[in-house]
This record gives sequence, C-alpha cells and structure tokens, in this order.
Amino acid sequence: MTKVVVGSKNPIKIQAVSEAFGNYFQDVEVQGIDVASGVPDQPLESETFIGAENRARTLYEQRNTAGEFDFYAGIEGGIVKVFNSWFALGCICMMNCDGEKSFGTSALFQLPDEWIERLRGGMELGHLIDEVTGDKNSKQKNGAIGYLTQNVLTRKDIYIEGVITALIPFFNKDIYFQKK
Repeated sequence: MTKVVVGSKNPIKIQAVSEAFGNYFQDVEVQGIDVASGVPDQPLESETFIGAENRARTLYEQRNTAGEFDFYAGIEGGIVKVFNSWFALGCICMMNCDGEKSFGTSALFQLPDEWIERLRGGMELGHLIDEVTGDKNSKQKNGAIGYLTQNVLTRKDIYIEGVITALIPFFNKDIYFQKK
C-alpha cells in the first residue's frame, strides 16, 4: 500500500491527491493533516511555491509523530503575474520518504483585471468567488476555475494534473535525483 499525507484537511485537495496517485498505484491511502503554509492567505508569486513546500516539509519533518508515509504533499493555491497578466494556479510540492522533493503546477488560468487589486490586497480568491457567486466555501467545492469555466473544469481537476506533474521526478529518478 502507498501511503500519502496531504498538508490540509480540504476534501478537494485530498480527493485530488487520491485520484492522481490512483493512476500509478493500485492501493493508495491518503490522509489529510492541517499544517500551516507560512505564507499569506492569498499567496502572490513565489509565495505559492513557498507555501506548498512549507506544507510538505512540515509533514516530512513531523513523520516521527504524525506517522511514516511514502509521500508528503503540500498544495497551495496562489496567483502569479506572467506576461503582464495575473493568473491563478495550484502549486504542489511533493516529498518522498527519502526527503527528495519536486514541484508541479496546475494549468494557469487568467483572472479578471477587476479582481486583481483585491487579491493583491490580501483577499483570498475563494472568498472573492463566494462573494461573486453568493455561495459559501467554494474553495472546498469547484473553486474559481469551476465558476469561470461553468464547471467544465473544477478545482479538483486542476489539482489532479498538478499532483501528476509533481510526481514526474519520482518516476524518472535517474534524471531528476542524481547523486552528487
């Protein structure tokens, strides 16, 4: 059995990790443990990667008390500026039981300009979507990507692809984790 721990109790993140790992492992157990990201609630730019890494590393460092797992996953949603436009993405940091680390991301999707000032001011994208839609707790549902794509893509969907891309180095260790 492959055991994975996710640095969150958000069911969307746990389900995404479970489904992504299910593509590669027949028997997978995924558990969520809340850990701090160490970044603002609405990460900007590299804070998104830092938050994902902080979550995975905290779980890895707590393995003696939290339990031994095969993989430690940190997932952080954030926004980045690319080519003069702001995009949302999910960043995934994956560590294995040997302490090897990799990153993956979801697809980027462009955000409306009218949202950016509020997001850069610290408002969480999930709260903004709740406000726009009148829904509650959208970040544990289909998220901003669900709203913007009319639920053709969901938050879980894009996190699954991010987890898969974070796993690439673990399936190609000879070219990613060369001993120095």
